[in-house]
This record gives sequence, C-alpha cells and structure tokens, in this order.
Amino acid sequence: MIVSKNPYNGKVLAEHKEFSSEDIIKALSKADTAFKDWRKTSFEERSRLLLKVAKVLKENKQEYAETMTKEMGKPISQSLAEVEKCAWVCEYYAENAEKQLSEDQITTDAKESFIRYDPLGVILAVMPWNYPFWQVFRFAAPALMAGNVCVLKHASNVMMCAANLEEIFTKAGFPEGCFKNMVIGSDKVEAVIKDARVKAVTLTGSGPAGSAVAATAGKEIKKSVLELGGSNALVVFEDADLEKTVKVCVQARFQNTGQSCIAGKRLLLQESVADEFLKLFKNEVENLKSGDPMDEDTYVGVQAREDLAKDLDKQVQESVEMGAEILMGGKRKDAYYEPTILTGVTPEMPVFKEETFGPAIGVTTFKDENEAIDLVNASQYGLGVSLFTKDLAKAKELAGQIEDGAVFVNELVKSDPRLPFGGTKNSGYGRELSFVGIKEFVNIKTVYINQF
Repeated sequence: MIVSKNPYNGKVLAEHKEFSSEDIIKALSKADTAFKDWRKTSFEERSRLLLKVAKVLKENKQEYAETMTKEMGKPISQSLAEVEKCAWVCEYYAENAEKQLSEDQITTDAKESFIRYDPLGVILAVMPWNYPFWQVFRFAAPALMAGNVCVLKHASNVMMCAANLEEIFTKAGFPEGCFKNMVIGSDKVEAVIKDARVKAVTLTGSGPAGSAVAATAGKEIKKSVLELGGSNALVVFEDADLEKTVKVCVQARFQNTGQSCIAGKRLLLQESVADEFLKLFKNEVENLKSGDPMDEDTYVGVQAREDLAKDLDKQVQESVEMGAEILMGGKRKDAYYEPTILTGVTPEMPVFKEETFGPAIGVTTFKDENEAIDLVNASQYGLGVSLFTKDLAKAKELAGQIEDGAVFVNELVKSDPRLPFGGTKNSGYGRELSFVGIKEFVNIKTVYINQF
C-alpha cells in the first residue's frame, strides 16, 4: 500500500493499493488504444475538451487545493493559485496549439516540401510532489493538444492529487485512456519505460531519479526530457531598488515553503549595499507567518516530509561548521523548519553548492559584475537566475554570460506558458511550455513531394 499522510499533523489521509503487473499492462493497453483514435481528432475537438478541463479546475479549485494542502503541506492560498495556473496553461494551449503545430512550408527543388509535427504516442510522465498539479499540467496540456496520450507516475506522497488529476480529465469528457494515473512506486518505472507502447518519458525531480530515467530511456532509444534540481542565484547590484527587490527575493525563496526547483537559493549581494539589504530582508522574513497550511494567512508551512526538514538542517549545520553564521532561524521541529538566513557563505559550503529544498537561504557578497557572474556560474545547476538592477542595458549584456536556462531581470524566476522552461548542466535538458515545449514530443517530419 502507498500511504498519503498529512505532514502538518501526521494523520494518515488515505491508503492506495499499488498497481500489479497486470494493472500496469491494462493501463498501458488502454492508453495505446486511446492514442490510435486520439491522434486523428481535430485541433478543434482537442481544444474544446481542454477548455472543459480548465472549467472543471476552476469550478472545483477549493476541493483540489485542500487536497494538495493536506497531502503535501502547501499553504492553502498558494494551492489555490496553483490550481488557477493549471487552468491558464490549458487555456493557453487550447488557443495556440494549432498554430504552433501548423505545417512549415519550405522552398526546395521539390514541387512541395514542408515539415509536419505528428504525435509520438503514449508519453510517460514521472512527476514530483512539490507542485503536484502544475508540474503535471504543464506537460499534459501541450502533449494532449499535440495528439499524444499521457500516463502518469506521480510521487508516492501525493497519490490523492494524482487520482484527482485523472478524475479531472474524465469529468471534462476526454476519451478513456487519454490520461491514465498509475499507482506505482519508483521501482516499477524502469519496466514501464521499457514497454514498447511507451514512446517517450518526461521527468521532473531529483538528479538521481533523472539520471536513472534517462539511462533507461537511452538504452531503449526513447526521447526523454528532464527538469531537475536548481540552485538559482538572486543577484542584487548596488543600483537596485532595494525595497522592491527585498519583496521579490523573499517570495522567490520562501513561497511553497522553499520547496521549488526554481526558488532563489543563493542570495548574492554587492558589498556596498549588503548590510542595508540584509537588514530589510531579515525584517521582511521575520514578518512571514508560519503555521497551519490550511490557514489563509499562512505563508510558510511545513515541509512535505520530516526527512526533508532533516536534510535541510544537515546542510545548514554543516555550513555553519565551515564558517557560515546564522542570522536568523536554523531550528527544526518535526517537518517544520524555521525560515533561515545564513551569512558568510562561500562556494564550498553545502548551502551554496547543493540544492537546499526548504526555507533557508545562503548569503554571499561580491565586489563587481565579473565576480557576480563567476559566482552565478559556480554551480552544478543551471536552471535560472534573477538580476536586480536599474541598468537594463547592463542586465541584457550580463544575460549572455550566464549559463542558466533562464534570466529574469527585477523578477523571480517563474514558469509561464508563453515562455520555454528548462535548464542546463545538472538541472536537466529539454524544454517545457511555449511553442518550444509542445514540439518536444512530436515527430518532426519532413515531407518532400515531386511530380513526374
């Protein structure tokens, strides 16, 4: 059995019977059968159904948000926002997919030559718990609009959310098999990838999980897209608007209780404004309300599991032993970890070189732009970076020197259906969202026509 447990009070919410080998085969067979018809549907029909999904999400957002909050501890206001964002991505692709996948006419020696974008088939999605709805929808909306069908292996601690996800597509009227949730553990993933009916796989999660999935997919010569960890830098230059920058940086680090791959985890401050900024930043963090995730005014809740809080505490304490100083926080109680600020952080410390998946941030100072860029790039990760400055020309120039997959200026790194999302280095490969993401799981097919 797979157990859903409330991380705030420790109560068992539900038990889920894990799929047998026969159940897995049955689910994949249904998906494969569904694909044969779904690939023939018009964009108009796909759009109609995806807009109904958006409607179901909006009409039931309180129920879905409460399940999310109870199952993985996300503050309820942020759970509601997540459900609403899922409706947005559905609406975006319902309105834009046909144009994004329209044939590209190419002038050659042929009478006619063009590129068409055909679906691949059954796509396996291995998804994480931290954004249990959004991570799935940002994959599923474009995949379904492209004519693929989706099979979900969700994180074991959010199986109630996973059940809701399949129910949403059923309520919206999608044909059976277009979106299938499989109640399986990680030990069953390899066999699913190897199944001939599965044509590709996408994973959002940890580095080790991504490496294992990519290795299996590679052996099977199947396409994979990986969105892995991140250690995003928040770079504050001396000409930044400090008060506005503080508010953005606090949100970037502490929303979702810091449990986000794109959270700002390394705070890089130009020396001339470091003291002033830290004073403002600490005051803002101290005003964040911690407590019951079901309370509307709670901003920092518990972590999704107690072991995650223990892992974060270990990274903090090891960094302190190496010379970092705790400006505030640094204490744990069960799955709750206090909002924590560490100063004097150097690149050798765990809170700099590792991904910290919780409400703790390390502060490092720099002298000039060159040192700032060196610090940004001195990471095994390459998901995104935020630059804070009034000099937009400088920011554009520096963007070209940064190795990450995204650069946001005077804003936190975030995913937007209209823009490609993904990283470099140990943050993975491939892109989700936008006109780029929808083409990850299609057969980019050349058609060349001559007439004798």
